[in-house]
Amino acid sequence: MRSDMFETALRQKCPQAPLDIVRHDLDWPDKPMEHGYAHAGMDGLKEYMGGADDTVALIDGAEILVTHLAPLSAGIMDRCPSLKFVAVSRGGPVNIDMKAARERGITVVNTPGRNASAVAEFTIGAILAETRLITRGHDALRQGLWRGDLYRADRTGEELSEMTVGVIGYGEIGMRVVRLLKVFGCRILVADPYVQLSAGDLADGIEQVSLETLLAQSDVVTLHPRVTQETEKLINAETLAQMKQTAILINTARGPLVDYDALYQALANGKLRGAMLETFAIEPVPADWPLLKLENVTLTPHIAGASVKTVTYAAGLAAEEVRRYLAGEPPVNRC
Repeated sequence: MRSDMFETALRQKCPQAPLDIVRHDLDWPDKPMEHGYAHAGMDGLKEYMGGADDTVALIDGAEILVTHLAPLSAGIMDRCPSLKFVAVSRGGPVNIDMKAARERGITVVNTPGRNASAVAEFTIGAILAETRLITRGHDALRQGLWRGDLYRADRTGEELSEMTVGVIGYGEIGMRVVRLLKVFGCRILVADPYVQLSAGDLADGIEQVSLETLLAQSDVVTLHPRVTQETEKLINAETLAQMKQTAILINTARGPLVDYDALYQALANGKLRGAMLETFAIEPVPADWPLLKLENVTLTPHIAGASVKTVTYAAGLAAEEVRRYLAGEPPVNRC
């Protein structure tokens, strides 16, 4: 999310408003985001970039902040008393102390579903890369090895049309993943206690089941819930033991959903066929992280949501919220 994209969208949505826009770009994504546990005064904030003093220097005196990564702790808010409205161009305002914002009367809006299409497409690619051994073949060729054994019937991957795919979490991304999976003709299971399948899904043969049933019957398990106290380390030693030894785990959602120590043990000991991991509990991952050493794991550096559509769509949603605020209209996506 570059600042010029925000400004372009704001001026398109608010052509008559006398906007005095100050732009600033940070080094992300070339440098990794920060987390509140690493810095005093930023407790509870996740995936942000920028220090307190620099942030205050940029936004002090502003009534409206449109941002992707700026941290807003209680201390920063107290130093910026003019701030009344914040638009965050992401699915959840994890870089903002929401309790402090409510206490200070600061309205915060977000852009839910901004990257749902990108992540869903990426998830399908992740499933194919892992089930059809694309990564194994690629890694071998880069090392000068011709893995003809990957063609053997006892080694090659199954087709999705033969598989049962379990989707945990049926929000914007989970629904899009299911929509794309339908084309492959696989059996699709959904586990989410807070939603009901549509009539169209039921007519297409999608099955809503318990988590236990999904884990026991799925050849591929793909994660798409939000991180909450209920879902943190949802995939752990106990739930991994419920999965087939031939199953594959896909995580394009959030790192805290998985107990990675338990996952390593399952993969290293042959209790799970493979995994594709896109997000991690600590980012960037340590260079000596054990999962980096396993052949049966495909890893990418948290890029599933990255697409031009994602950023332009998010900028437009944020700009519309600013237009509504200036017009005295209620927000659409208030956090």
